Amino acid sequence: MSSLFDGLAISHHFADLPSAFHTAVPPQPLANSRLLHVNKELAAQLGLDVSRLGEQEFLDVVSGQAPLPGGLTVSAVYSGHQFGVWAGQLGDGRAHLLGQIDTPTGPQELQLKGAGKTPYSRMGDGRAVLRSSVREYLASEAMAGLGIATSRALALVTSDTPVYRETVETGAIVTRVAPSFVRFGSFEHWANDASRVRELLDYVLREFYPELLVEGDSEQERVCRFLQEVTHRSAEMVADWQTVGFCHGVMNTDNMSILGLTIDYGPYGFMDRFRVNHVCNHSDSQGRYAWNAQPAIVHWNLYRLASALMVLDPDVDAVKERLQTFEASFLKRYHANLQAKLGLRTWQADDAQLVDDWWRLLHNSGADFTFSFRALAQASKAPEAFLSLFEGSEDQARAWWQAYSQRLKLDGSDTPEQRESMNRVNPLYVLRNHLAEQAIQAAAKDDASEIDTLLMLLRDPYTERAGFEAYAMPPPEGSAELAVSCSS
Repeated sequence: MSSLFDGLAISHHFADLPSAFHTAVPPQPLANSRLLHVNKELAAQLGLDVSRLGEQEFLDVVSGQAPLPGGLTVSAVYSGHQFGVWAGQLGDGRAHLLGQIDTPTGPQELQLKGAGKTPYSRMGDGRAVLRSSVREYLASEAMAGLGIATSRALALVTSDTPVYRETVETGAIVTRVAPSFVRFGSFEHWANDASRVRELLDYVLREFYPELLVEGDSEQERVCRFLQEVTHRSAEMVADWQTVGFCHGVMNTDNMSILGLTIDYGPYGFMDRFRVNHVCNHSDSQGRYAWNAQPAIVHWNLYRLASALMVLDPDVDAVKERLQTFEASFLKRYHANLQAKLGLRTWQADDAQLVDDWWRLLHNSGADFTFSFRALAQASKAPEAFLSLFEGSEDQARAWWQAYSQRLKLDGSDTPEQRESMNRVNPLYVLRNHLAEQAIQAAAKDDASEIDTLLMLLRDPYTERAGFEAYAMPPPEGSAELAVSCSS
């Protein structure tokens, strides 16, 4: 019988880099590995025959028992700033890069997370637990459904392997998919070695930014052009986070993608009750990565990337100029998102105050982020029901509603068509922590039904589905503050 991977263009361009950038290391399979879930949509995009994903050959690859055909499994080295402090050498402590599949839309790398120790595991065991693996699997697809740049998840494997965290948990492996897993920290690691930074930059530009290569340009020009593009993509990514209430939780430079992708889902969270300084990571005692701090942190991280690139001697003023484009890129995307979410036909200078007052109302009332935005489309038809969402802040809500209503009238936006368009950008379903927890509890019993349900809803989070009303509601009392930490 032919191989499931026959006909696919499989290569490993990252492994073709000098060995200083990675170490060849085989995965360590889990005991009694079982395929809990597979993302058939993504599999089809990769060119895999979805009718054969239940075969042993597929399980062997996604559980680390066999490499991709012709693949060389490696783990990458990188460094980074963690919670604002230089942490030195880090690297793929529990990730194994299997190789890449070249698709019509570009290369896609496959990476196992949780497949055992690597030279970069430090004191860790190289494993991932089922709890965190389910969360990452779901989060990747939830973000994709929202149209936010992200890594994806192909497969989720469970096992009988015990993994020791605060308690004994079940070992699992997620197969992550992205064009590249190169990070800001990949450049930071070589900040004092011009030849290595040059090799890495040449690789990244050749593989992922060929449009930035201009015949006859200087290395210094390439550095600035690259930095500006990464700045632009990162600014748009965090603007998208802000306007769906997403908090990453661990925005260290080693968790920042040079492609502007959301990667490394750990203690993330979609806000329920809004707090402008909401912290989703229980380990973040100082609130460094709070919701309102995320844009500034991304900008700070870009400065760390720029610092690593300075070893190639670009013009300092030119580098500063590129970094200073962050605010304009962020605000352009942020305003465009909010214009659509508020149902405005245009964005006016005074709208920034309307938005600030909206955040202030949500903060003071503790109203639900997703539910409040979704309710805006129906607010003109039932204003009292809308105002009741802001318990304890009714007067403030009424004042904001009057200002907002006047703005809609001036804009000519209060129409059925415009209200419908708002429902196409304000999701009804997001991956709330209590929903993820339901899926985790079921997965612990080898039951993937909740994963199926959530993926069905999250892939099209804007369309209301009868019978799934509970999935659109704020969390039950007591589950809103579910603690999530770096071990998640």
